[in-house]
Amino acid sequence: MTDVTSLLADRLTSLKWMMSTAESCTGGLMAAHCTDLPGSSRWFERGFVTYSNAAKTDLLGVRPEVIAAEGAVSEAVARAMALGAVYRTPARVSVAVTGIAGPDGGSPDKPVGTVWLAWCIDGQVHAERQNFAGDRQSVRQATVAWGLQGLLLRLPSRTA
Repeated sequence: MTDVTSLLADRLTSLKWMMSTAESCTGGLMAAHCTDLPGSSRWFERGFVTYSNAAKTDLLGVRPEVIAAEGAVSEAVARAMALGAVYRTPARVSVAVTGIAGPDGGSPDKPVGTVWLAWCIDGQVHAERQNFAGDRQSVRQATVAWGLQGLLLRLPSRTA
């Protein structure tokens, strides 16, 4: 995953863009992975760890009624988290994740390993649901890898 993070760092640096993260089930692992690289302050603005629903609302502006209607692990919440991570920071892009890492907390509709990811780039949000297999650590690591790779794939190769 270090290669992806290095490529992401190079792309963001060349664009002169900053990124932020909004993390629930990964608990800050994505931000930690980004800031493991020397010089990350040139492209990484900040990370939000919004594990509780109250944190999602307070820090990212996710409306409580959206959480109540859709659940914390939903497309609507992931999208709102991604937007909040951009609109509440100087960052131009963000990655947001919310999911069920396990070993419990799943349901028939949202089993353990269900993760919603969202990427916000210049106000445009893309979201997708993934189902990652494995134990808690495996789900969290897969989420980080998918989130960073997803951002890299969605970034322009250079400014227009």
